[in-house]
Amino acid sequence: MYCPDPFAETRPEILRALIQRYPLATLVSMGANGLEANHIPLYLASGEGPQPVLQGHVACANPLWREASPDDEVLVIFQGPQHYISPSWYATKAETGKVVPTWNYAVVHAHGQLQVRDDPDWVRQQMVALTAQQEKDFLQPWQVEDAPRDFTERLIQQVVGIEIPISRWMGKWKVSQNQPQCNRESVAAHLAQQGGAYSAAMADLVLSRRTSDNKDPVG
Repeated sequence: MYCPDPFAETRPEILRALIQRYPLATLVSMGANGLEANHIPLYLASGEGPQPVLQGHVACANPLWREASPDDEVLVIFQGPQHYISPSWYATKAETGKVVPTWNYAVVHAHGQLQVRDDPDWVRQQMVALTAQQEKDFLQPWQVEDAPRDFTERLIQQVVGIEIPISRWMGKWKVSQNQPQCNRESVAAHLAQQGGAYSAAMADLVLSRRTSDNKDPVG
């Protein structure tokens, strides 16, 4: 991933927070027909070492787990807030007119070797953990145990667990750091007026990041 220094994010707590809030991952691997991309919600668990571990499950019919090579790395992409930024939102537009559209976004790329966990008990534990994470803010959180045991056991038999110990990860937060403070404030204000969930989240990111002192990166 091309990532100029002003946009780089390496703090584990920030990377972890984005993955936990946006757990639907794009998992890129090398399959029998070349590069394959699967979209899988993954749970970020604590590993035995300093690096965390991604855990999930796929359908038994999915060739991903059969074609995974222990010698090859996979790339896992987590997409956070993203939003189009209009040139008309910049305060400096009226002064110079030297503004163009761009796109703001926050992403995490994680690398590691995919391991298969063909163990029903492991799969159930993974399902319980991911469900608890996603249900925690609901007034009446649903739990895996709420469904009949024989029903969930049959479903678990139809999937296979996967685990990816993260060997390296990095984030890219492209959120108007290359703009002067007046533009950052005006962009955040316009984003807040859009009314969408991503709009509000991006407005917060724009205001929370320091303006870069470096030359303007564009990608």
